[in-house]
Amino acid sequence: MQAWGISVLFEGQNLFRLVDGLSVSIRIAAVSIAFSAVFGILLGVLMTSRYRLIRYICRFYLEAIRIIPTLVWLFLFYFSLTKILHFHLSAEFASDIVFSLWGTAEMGDLVRGAITSMPKHQMDSGFAIGLTKLQVYRYIVIPQALRRLIPSAINLATRMIKTTSLVVLIGVVEVLKVGQQIIEVSILKTPTASFWVYGCIFFLYFIICYPVSLFSKKLETKWQQ
Repeated sequence: MQAWGISVLFEGQNLFRLVDGLSVSIRIAAVSIAFSAVFGILLGVLMTSRYRLIRYICRFYLEAIRIIPTLVWLFLFYFSLTKILHFHLSAEFASDIVFSLWGTAEMGDLVRGAITSMPKHQMDSGFAIGLTKLQVYRYIVIPQALRRLIPSAINLATRMIKTTSLVVLIGVVEVLKVGQQIIEVSILKTPTASFWVYGCIFFLYFIICYPVSLFSKKLETKWQQ
């Protein structure tokens, strides 16, 4: 193991540090996913509004989030807004905000697609039995839409977990940053340190994301039957 260089993972607390760094990435993703689920449903409903102005505002928000890279949004919130508004914003909190905004936009579009794909007679039937528009959405539209979009929403959650690796560029000490620190300390003594450290990071992301992705595919297959 020493000759291969894999021992770098077991020196001191290196392996535990990598796992702890992964927990930071998961924490950012979990907070962002929670906010995205709530506000994404609201955004998706607003995107189907009969009021054109509301639809235009929602579309502008969606396109702004999609067109501008996530990394630019991270730099904008962490480096620019804090200077302009003169207040301190931690790197992790800035990451929570940016990923929540991104996730809300993507989730909102998924909800919009799920709602608009429903047969129109579903809503008409609700109105025919005397339900209000709010009740139609609460008891008919949203429950069925959620069933349709859950596999896609789980895939979005997986993407958010992986994309949290970008937060290393604004100073968040997550798994990638910890890996870089370990490599910098070990590279002279162990030239293959980068291979083993990044290989371990790949494995850590895999064991987190693959079961989630597999669960999404099983749900999709089950509900299509």
